[in-house]
Amino acid sequence: MSEPFTLLLPVWAGDRPDFLAAAFRSSVDDQHRRPDEVVIVRDGPVGSVLAAALDELAASSPVPVRIVALERNGGLGPALDAGLAAAGHDIVARMDADDVSEPHRFAVQLPIVEAGADLVGSGLIEFADDAAVEVGRRIPPTSPEEIRARSRFADPFNHPTVVLRRSLVQQVGGYGDFALMEDYLLWARMIMAGARVANVAEPLVRYRIGAGAYARRGGLGQLRAELALQRRFHAMGFTTPAQALRNVVVRGGYRLVPESLRRLAYRRVVAVHRPRATP
Repeated sequence: MSEPFTLLLPVWAGDRPDFLAAAFRSSVDDQHRRPDEVVIVRDGPVGSVLAAALDELAASSPVPVRIVALERNGGLGPALDAGLAAAGHDIVARMDADDVSEPHRFAVQLPIVEAGADLVGSGLIEFADDAAVEVGRRIPPTSPEEIRARSRFADPFNHPTVVLRRSLVQQVGGYGDFALMEDYLLWARMIMAGARVANVAEPLVRYRIGAGAYARRGGLGQLRAELALQRRFHAMGFTTPAQALRNVVVRGGYRLVPESLRRLAYRRVVAVHRPRATP
């Protein structure tokens, strides 16, 4: 039986109106199975051009749109929690304001949630300027056993692709304010609470990588967030002492290597790109 669902889309002052419009249209207008409502969280004040774009999207949308306007920019986790609280349905699909959904995304993911899953992600394709030009793809583990095993070392979900049950997310405390790692921490809490998890290997979202993407994955800020996450995982019993030590060494080391090495490791292991053979 089909269930209604909410599309949750956070926006902040740094988002581009044209990217936002493409993200919205691809996830609403162009979908074979459209969301029943859209909740846009405006994370703090935005400029007049972006505000006008939000108003135009809401006015022209084929489904109801609710804009949750937060007074200040509090970060992704609190913004998503505000959006979940405002959602009118228990099934909630995530979308970022600069990505592009494939037209059949929700027609693929929603039946899996309706069949009993609490958290469903998918593969994604990375692009730079042109959404039609692939620069890499991330294919996640798909079986529940593979997902749980992978989660002890790396994030097993591509966050912009997930569809989830709001009731379980809120039951385990929501996203919270754990900057840079809020999604991974939430998945761990959900898995420990017995969440039924799944991934679709097929890329259902096209993910925009901008300038500085590799630099943002490293540095002292990322290292501090990584160490804090690993301490939290160990304290809550999600990882063993040996797993925690491995993660600090490998994942922490990744944050500190030069950007050129981080780019190489990312492209060889995480988002592999295999150019198509010419005929």
